[in-house]
Amino acid sequence: MTPVELSRTVLCAVRRAVDEGELSVAVPARAVVSVPGPGGTGDYATNIALQLARPAGRTPRYVAEVLRERISVAPGVRDVEITGPGFLNISVDSAAPAALVREIRSQGPRYGHSDALAGQVLSVLLPSKSEVRADVLADALVRILATQGGRVHIQRGSSQQSAAHDVETLETLDLRTLPPAPRDPTPLGPDAARWALLHPAPHDRPRIGAEHLVQRESNPLFRVRYAYARTRALGRNAADLGFTAYPGDLTGLPAAPPALLSPLADHPRLLLSAATHRAPDRLARHLVTVADATLAFTPTVLPLGDEKPSAAHRARLALAEAAGTVLAGGLSLLGIDAPEYL
Repeated sequence: MTPVELSRTVLCAVRRAVDEGELSVAVPARAVVSVPGPGGTGDYATNIALQLARPAGRTPRYVAEVLRERISVAPGVRDVEITGPGFLNISVDSAAPAALVREIRSQGPRYGHSDALAGQVLSVLLPSKSEVRADVLADALVRILATQGGRVHIQRGSSQQSAAHDVETLETLDLRTLPPAPRDPTPLGPDAARWALLHPAPHDRPRIGAEHLVQRESNPLFRVRYAYARTRALGRNAADLGFTAYPGDLTGLPAAPPALLSPLADHPRLLLSAATHRAPDRLARHLVTVADATLAFTPTVLPLGDEKPSAAHRARLALAEAAGTVLAGGLSLLGIDAPEYL
């Protein structure tokens, strides 16, 4: 990993921390990465935590801890240590990207699943009368908690209503006061309707409109589904050219930046976070991040002009297909179809 790539990784970590509410600060245009000074460790160091501490209203150490959690899971990063008042010292591992792609390919749609919440049961209280947003959110929670070994027990009506005798409820989530959909989302179709209801945070009122149907970049759902369809198309095009995907060395490939590798590596943590915080919207926003990075990467996958397919092309195709696996798996958890053609 080059210093430029590592700088992008640091900025991605800042952006994720801001998106997830851990930091309230403007994301800087660049992050300075250099050789560690006296007392430093690892291959590179950055003072980004000290830079952001004052505008974030936090101590440098707090900012450094928040960023370390996110930088440490990025492909190509072997270890992150905090030294002094809040310097981040980063050790890199050039073999990590290929290992990440192999892991995603081997686990398939179950990439990111764990037993972290095994034995936990969430009791979800729904209104006595069916309300579409509460029902859709409950259904998504059933799927998402199951990826981490958790279970959901659904009750309708009064919270005094007793649960089934064989269910030991550890926590209760009351969706009876959830801001309802402002109007019936059914005309949007099942996929756009579910996205419209799940993409906003539960406490926000969803927008139900034609913007969820337009096939252009302004529509996050379109970008996610289109990115998946592009990864599938790349596989078909590569087969026509006589080569298939194989995880390999991505070193020196400017278009395989941490902007794509980082969210793929971060997917297990994000999935656990969505389950722990009962927040399908976190997964939806994560898929948008993966999709945008995938769409920026796909033009580099296939040979151009008279260029012959090489090991580098096979490695790029493997990375694109890994991104497609994460996108399809995430959409499935939200109850949304991942189209082969779009």
